[in-house]
Amino acid sequence: MDYRRVADEVAGEIESGALRPGDRLPTQRAFARRRRIAVSTAIRVYGELGRRGLVVGEVGRGTFVRAAPPHPGSVLAEDSGRTPVNLELNYPAVEGQSELMARSLGGLLRPDVLTGATRPAAADGTAQAREAAAGLLARPGWRPHPDRVLFAGNGRQAIAAALSALVRPGARLGVEELTYPLVKAVAEQLGIALVPLAMDAQGVLPQALAAAHRRTPLSAVYLQPTLHNPLTLTMGGERRAQLADVLRELGLPAIEDTTWAFLAPAPDGPRGAAPGASEGGDPGPAAPGASRGDAPGSPSDSAPRGATPGTSTDPTPPPLAAYAPAHTILIDSLSKRLAPGLTTGFLVAPQPHADALARALRSGAWTAGRFNLEAAVRWAGDGTVEAVGAAKRADAATRHALVRAHLGGFRVRSDPAAYYCWWELPAPWRAETFAAAAAERLGVAVTPGTAFAVGGRVPDAVRIGLATPPVPVLAGALRRLAALAATAGP
Repeated sequence: MDYRRVADEVAGEIESGALRPGDRLPTQRAFARRRRIAVSTAIRVYGELGRRGLVVGEVGRGTFVRAAPPHPGSVLAEDSGRTPVNLELNYPAVEGQSELMARSLGGLLRPDVLTGATRPAAADGTAQAREAAAGLLARPGWRPHPDRVLFAGNGRQAIAAALSALVRPGARLGVEELTYPLVKAVAEQLGIALVPLAMDAQGVLPQALAAAHRRTPLSAVYLQPTLHNPLTLTMGGERRAQLADVLRELGLPAIEDTTWAFLAPAPDGPRGAAPGASEGGDPGPAAPGASRGDAPGSPSDSAPRGATPGTSTDPTPPPLAAYAPAHTILIDSLSKRLAPGLTTGFLVAPQPHADALARALRSGAWTAGRFNLEAAVRWAGDGTVEAVGAAKRADAATRHALVRAHLGGFRVRSDPAAYYCWWELPAPWRAETFAAAAAERLGVAVTPGTAFAVGGRVPDAVRIGLATPPVPVLAGALRRLAALAATAGP
């Protein structure tokens, strides 16, 4: 069921008075049972109601119908009610990318070629697709073997397949204490228990992973070592090597999400020029690689005021899969690199897990469409992916400059290469009330920290996606958000 239709129904109940200001809504799980919808749909319904300014969530208490009416006369309501600005969705697009993509598809649309492209595809695609994917996923210091590549319809399906294959219902999955919300939703649907792992300025602490596993064994761990979403942190090479040691010692598989890694700066030289360790090898790259973001501290630690400058000119180390190739399932997709509507997901599967991952893709109906595979081969082979990626890296830098310009007086964590930033709100604002006020007063949607938090500690912060609106619209939205944050609060 379309979550917006369910949100419309609840909005109608609020408008009619069936739900009154101050009424507490049921938990998302109870709401899902009552409406006979998936829990993931209920989560989106509550998010949509918050974006409309109809409800507000309070940590430890629940979700309530808002008592405060809109403020159409407020100075903060500039442009409110015209074109809402969605800074939750984060789908980058640059001028000219559609023309580039269309050019590559000309030959694919010939009837004789299209006949083959519309046939079913197996989880391992075709030999040509595996070779193209290996080149696309390669990084300096690492290149996957084509025979280890599997395909999903998109990155989300790749994550779902990996979780389904590695973690049985009722078992435990280690995740960063702030993690990708989709992982939370998929884990709930699969009955997987999430275990938050403490972080510092480079990501998960190896000792936290080891301690969590020794308390009660984990089945796997999900990580975002490069441009972590939402914190934009990038792990240094030494930390990756330490984590690889822990994975080998514990015999623990890691799911490495590299969806945003294409934005990160790479060392000079062709991608994948120096292959990493072989699939069964333990040493990993000889050189640990450069470290980005070495300052100590955790996501909740204090930090200097102003947008964190980051070190985006530093080269990014090879992926974790290069350091622990037999223990790491690398996941990526074309949704951010190119476009979300015509995409392909990739899994680099170590031999011990390849069969289970392929079965999960087939049983979940998550395999990639043959047409998308054929399109991906062309986009990778003729330089379209790299050309669009380069344009998006420049676009991200332009948008990040707007963060510095408009939010420079606040505590903002961001890497200049990232298409998002993490804003630690000033007191007395709380994440949920700020997100609700931004939606209600400004027509601007941001994601509260609760969406990313695992465990009891919920930061008073919001993630701002920078990729979707036009640059002038983004600039105006950031300016209005800064003005709202400077007020006394809700």
